[in-house]
This record gives sequence, C-alpha cells and structure tokens, in this order.
Amino acid sequence: MFPRIRSDIQCILDRDPAARNAWEVVTCYPGLHAIWLHRPAHWCWTHGLRWLGRFISHLARWATGIEIHPGAKLGERVFIDHGMGVVIGETAEIGDGCTIYHGVTLGGTTLYKGAKRHPTLGRDVVVSAGAKVLGGFVVGDGAKIGSNAVVIKPVPAGATAVGIPARIIASHKEHGADVTEAQHEEQQKFSAYGVTPQQADPLAQALRTLADSASAQERQIALLWQALQKLSAGEPAPGCVPPQAQVSGRCEAEKVKEILGK
Repeated sequence: MFPRIRSDIQCILDRDPAARNAWEVVTCYPGLHAIWLHRPAHWCWTHGLRWLGRFISHLARWATGIEIHPGAKLGERVFIDHGMGVVIGETAEIGDGCTIYHGVTLGGTTLYKGAKRHPTLGRDVVVSAGAKVLGGFVVGDGAKIGSNAVVIKPVPAGATAVGIPARIIASHKEHGADVTEAQHEEQQKFSAYGVTPQQADPLAQALRTLADSASAQERQIALLWQALQKLSAGEPAPGCVPPQAQVSGRCEAEKVKEILGK
C-alpha cells in the first residue's frame, strides 16, 4: 500500500510544476484525495457493499468536487489535476499514468444497465480541461484529448483528438513520415493539457490547402487572360469580362491563413 501511495505523490511532483513538496501534495491536492477515497469505495462496490461504496464516493464528491463512480477502474499513477467538475462513469477504465484535468467527463451514451457504457483510456493518456469522452470505446495508449473536445469515437494510440465533434490528428508514424529522434522524444514526453508544439487542426490544414489551390487557379486564369488578349491584339473577346473586374470575389489565400492561424 505504501509504495503505491508514494507513487501517487511522486507522479504529481513529476507532472505539476506548481507542486513544491510531498506535504503540499498530500494536504492540498483534491485530485489525490479523490483517488484515495475511490479505492475503498471501489473495494466496497466489488465486494457487494454497493450502498457503502456509493456513499463513500458521495462524500468524496462533496469534499473534492470530483465524482468517480465506485464501479470505475483506475490504474496506477493517475493524476487528476485541479479536478473540479470531473465526472467518471461506472464502467470507465483509466490506464496507468493517465492525466485528467478539470471539467472532464468520461460519460456514457446508452441507458442499458450492465453494458460497457463509458470509455476505456489506455496508458499515459492526457484528457485536457473541459473535454467530454462519451461512449464505450477505447482511447489508445499515449493519446491526447484537446481542451473542450467532444470525443464520440475511438482514438488511435499516440494520436490527438481536437474539436467538436473531435477530429483525429494522427501521429507521425501513422502518417508514414520519417520520425526523427527529437520528434519521437517530443511525442513521448508528457505534455500539459495535451498541447504539443506545431500541433495543427486537420480541418484548418484542409482549408489552407483549398485556399492555396484556389489562389493558384486564379493566377493561372489571369495568365490565360493575358495570353488571350495578346492573341486578340489587346481586345477582349465579345461577352467576356477581364479578370480585373472580378478582383473583389477572388480567394485571398493569405487572409484565409491569417484567420485560421499559422
């Protein structure tokens, strides 16, 4: 028991730069208190003392602002940071080394009793503030859920889910790209709130590509107009409007990129 308690404290010291010492962690971290209270509640739940298990979880909710159903399964070194408003459902399973921030819901989308209604998080998953993971699917090892994302389908290992509904940003390995040692280390190390450098929304990337394509097509059309004007001795063909008259409706790729963010 004591090695596990030491592991609980150390994982917070490792992942939270605001944690100064073990005494502060033990006395001032409600996420740790919620996990410690969940263990006797879960023991009661699995040994037929279900009312007592629910009552202990109710006291933990009142004391910490974190609601963990006594039927949920939590691995080792789970860190609930800040924690206020976290809800973890009955059939949820959380793997070793996971980090969950405030306002997170691991919820279900069906009313069938006894079914696997809540998600399963693999090892070292980061679920950022305000995210909702809804359904009985699996979030793979090392995956990251962005802040306020609404995840309703499985997330592959090492991938990142962002947006509403969540879109999957695959890892470099899944893209088939050559991963350098530095990139591999960047993917493996812990990232607070699931944020990593140079992380891009796939929808924004697609819009940037469309803007570039539209801008390139407009340039080609302008060149064709110039060629036609030269062939017709500088006079436009009957019924045609020169490209200068359509400037106001053209695609401004740089402006689109500025709106989406670099």
